[in-house]
Amino acid sequence: MDNPVRPGPAATGSGHGLIGMRERAALLGGTLTAAAVDGRWRLRAELPLRHDPAASR
Repeated sequence: MDNPVRPGPAATGSGHGLIGMRERAALLGGTLTAAAVDGRWRLRAELPLRHDPAASR
């Protein structure tokens, strides 16, 4: 998923959005990255089809 980067300062909020999504992906044995690429924000999540709790340790 990607969206245009908005000009100006970052929006204020709780500050847990991307961090929380990254933590939840890790709990499932996956990854989440977010970065500005070519003037657009790109979010990439990779999640396993099945969760293996032993892989999170």
